[in-house]
Amino acid sequence: MSEHHRWKGYLAVDNGNALFIQSPYLLDGKIVYGSDSDDTTLAIAAIQYMKKQGHLIDSIHLPPTVEASTVFLATGVDSMLNNERLEFEQVMWNLLSGEEATMVLAKTEMEEYEFENPIDIELIDGQFYNDICDAWAQENSVSHVSQGAYVSESQYLEGARARLSLASQKLDDSLIWPPRQLDSSGQRIPSESHALAGEARVESWTKLSAAGAPSEFSLRAPILGGIQTLLVRFEQGPRGVFLVCDDVDYSPKIGDDVEFSVRRIYAQEGVIRYGLKAYPKP
Repeated sequence: MSEHHRWKGYLAVDNGNALFIQSPYLLDGKIVYGSDSDDTTLAIAAIQYMKKQGHLIDSIHLPPTVEASTVFLATGVDSMLNNERLEFEQVMWNLLSGEEATMVLAKTEMEEYEFENPIDIELIDGQFYNDICDAWAQENSVSHVSQGAYVSESQYLEGARARLSLASQKLDDSLIWPPRQLDSSGQRIPSESHALAGEARVESWTKLSAAGAPSEFSLRAPILGGIQTLLVRFEQGPRGVFLVCDDVDYSPKIGDDVEFSVRRIYAQEGVIRYGLKAYPKP
């Protein structure tokens, strides 16, 4: 008997030994990604689901369309695409990518998979879908230059693990997130070792109009009708500011409980920058 779940903005079907996961959006009979998802974000969601169910996943075979380093930073699961020292026989899990926005995650020993069809599929507007895809293509072009703050790839990667996995630093009896190098007295703080809970409560929110959005989002903000951000507090104490998932129809309120999903944030120098975005807790 399969179990159906809405997981991190995706549709998941769990048959106990393997997972089928897909985007919830349908266009002209084809499953397509929403406005800030791709193979990498779907792969991360699949791995996080199976780990939450108690499956031990240390390494995995990934399709070439998945950004392996981002998967490792977000989940701690390694792959041969990220670590050339891994041997093929050591990897016990496969992530298989379908022709559409679908994936199957299962152990390498499995040769056949049977899943029920996901429920709650939504139609996506064709004009919106095409416009957002064109905007991402322009933004991801090496020739595209953002007028906003420049963040090199090395700077992005330096704090990516903490941003993608909510890894915080412990200082005395409190937790610090996002991580920093020094405390208020100039003493070095230990590296990240404590993961925050994957949910938080909204303390404030704002919506930037298309004209007022940072230039990193200038191509997509007019299509999306603006950019929403939330100030949230985690149960363990730290606060943080997060974008809302682009493809979630959500009007935030103070006191809402939200969860987080890895999504595309923006592109720079032809490289997608991934990060956590918020969506309402079911």
